[in-house]
This record gives sequence, C-alpha cells and structure tokens, in this order.
Amino acid sequence: MKLNIAVLGGDGIGPEVLAQAVKCLLAVEENFGHQFTFTEGLIGAAAMDQTGNPLPDATIELCKSSDAILFGAIGTPKYDNDPNAKIRPEDGLLYLRKELDLFTNIRPVKVFPALINNSPIKRSVITGTDLVIYRELTSGIYFGEKSLSADGTVATDLCRYTEEEISRVAHMAFKAAKKRKGKLTLVDKAHVLETSRLWRRVVAEVAESYPEVELTNMYIDNAAILMTLKPTSFDVILADNMFGDILSAQCNVLIGSSGLLPSASVGTNYAMFEPIHGSYPQAKGKDIANPIAAILSAALLLNHFGLKEEFNAVVAAVHKSFRKKIVTMDIMGSTKYGTSSVGDFISKNIVDVDDNLNINDENIGLGQSTII
Repeated sequence: MKLNIAVLGGDGIGPEVLAQAVKCLLAVEENFGHQFTFTEGLIGAAAMDQTGNPLPDATIELCKSSDAILFGAIGTPKYDNDPNAKIRPEDGLLYLRKELDLFTNIRPVKVFPALINNSPIKRSVITGTDLVIYRELTSGIYFGEKSLSADGTVATDLCRYTEEEISRVAHMAFKAAKKRKGKLTLVDKAHVLETSRLWRRVVAEVAESYPEVELTNMYIDNAAILMTLKPTSFDVILADNMFGDILSAQCNVLIGSSGLLPSASVGTNYAMFEPIHGSYPQAKGKDIANPIAAILSAALLLNHFGLKEEFNAVVAAVHKSFRKKIVTMDIMGSTKYGTSSVGDFISKNIVDVDDNLNINDENIGLGQSTII
C-alpha cells in the first residue's frame, strides 16, 4: 500500500515522539512491503514563531492532500503564560479539526498486563479494563462564540450543538458498540444543560437503529467517579467535546502514565492520529519523553487502512518492550532508556505477525476500538 502521511510534530516533545512513530512505520514499510511518504508541516507555537499563524495555509493544504496525518503535541509556556494573547498555539489544532471536519475522536483505553502494577488503582479494580471513548470533536463549548466585556470582568463561552452534529458521532459510537460488548454510555449533564438534553433526545433516537446495543445515560460527575471505582463497567462511552476531553484525561490515571494512550480523529474524508498527552515542554530535548502513545497512534493509522497484521506487529513489539522493561522513566522509574532507544527497540522488533507470540489477548481490544 502507498500512503502519503503528513507529520505535524508541533511543540515541546511532539517532534521527538513522532520521530519514533515514523521510525516504526518505516519498519512496517520495510517488513511488509509498503510505501510510505512522510512530509512535515508546521502547527502550533512552532508555526506562530515562523509565520505568526498557528495553522498556516500550507499546513492545511498538506493535510488535505495527504492520506493521513500524524500529530504530535501543541502548546508552550511562552504563550500559555500570556493571559492577553489573542491567538494561542492550541488554536491551530482546533482550527485543523474544524477545517478537516474531524468530528469524531476515538480514544481506546486498555490496561497493559505488563504494566498493571504501574496504575495507582488497585489491581482488582483495574484488571480487565477495556473501553473506548467516542468524543465529538468539532463543536460544543470549545468552538462556540466567545466574548469578553470591555472592562475585562465578564466572559462568556457559548456551547452549541445541532441534531446533525450529535447524530453523526452517535452513529459511529453505536457501530463500535455493536462490534464490541454491546454497551454504550452517554455521558452528559442533562439535569442542568439544554445541550445535554438535546444530546439525550438525539442519541435515544439513534439508538432505535441499534436494538442490540444497551444504552445507558450517566451524568459526567457520576461517570468520573465510576471510572475510578469500576472502570470495567464501561464499554463504549459517548460524550460531547468537553466531557469527552475530561474523561479521556482521567483515563491516563487508570494506566499510570500520560504517555501510553493513542487516539484517532476521523471525519468523512480525513483522519488524524495523535497521542493523548500535552507538549511537556520541561522534557523537550532531554530524550526522556514516552513515545508509546505516539507509536500506538501510528498503529491506529495502520488499522484505519485495514492493515491488521501490521497493526498487530506494532502492538506486539510495544508489549515486548514492556516485558523486557525497555521503557522510559515514567513507567517503571528506570532512567536506563530514553525516547530514542525505546523507539529503536520497538521498531527493530516489528516483524511479521506470525513470528510473534502472545498477541491476541493483549491486542484485540485495541484493534476493535478503532473500527470506523
């Protein structure tokens, strides 16, 4: 298969972890006979420093002309610490999601057996956790009209949703639940928010087309508590932009590190794959950032194009790095291996799936999470 892949490293550790993801895709290319072409583009603070724009037109055109996008991270203290900034690096990512209409964010959360003791949650609670969050990504409060009074004392953020915006992401979540355990939980705040009440009505209507899927409604505060007390009770979670963002971040705690979870952002015509973590500017250039989330995001890219064996080969190599304890310091406390050495080990162990053992039990859940 031939794929043109846009590589948007962004800020902080973004370029470093994406370099390891690209390294792994090159190993897949060599071992499975594919042809991948990588083209870098600017976004975020890096783009602002060079062009004054967090999302240059050239980057938009690159993404639209590519088969898929790999994204790193965004944000830097230079702009974060300026409350008067009119444009921020994060705007680049928001604008890109909107421009490409990447309306669904898919975030699989599966506990790694080799790292289960790394979680702050009890083994008896965390064992068997295998869920996926479907988050609406291009509307809601993050994209609503914003205002600030002339004297700077009153601010507003409008949360707005349409039936169509809710329906299209709901259908994707129900299709995923149908192929998983048949359970879908809609997370909202329907006793307070009018938008949440619209979500409940539309999702209930969509549910009629999926009688084999059990639909449950749950308030965000209850969901956050249950996520910690009994994460295995969830299968597919559906949420609006903000609530989905919050729950996704909480899932990092479940597995004990923010450097392990991948995601896919998809629309009708485009798809982007990115790790669920920030730019971690304190670690920039120190070779200590965890590249696993970026590498697994590259695996999701392969799965998106139906390359199942290649996907399994990457994930098997990641699990091998866990078993061999070839990991960055955030996982097991060891400072023996850095970002590049972990990436080197994983890329060199990406081989034909038939040569790998112990794949199915650890990998199937992640693969099922990304059916789109």
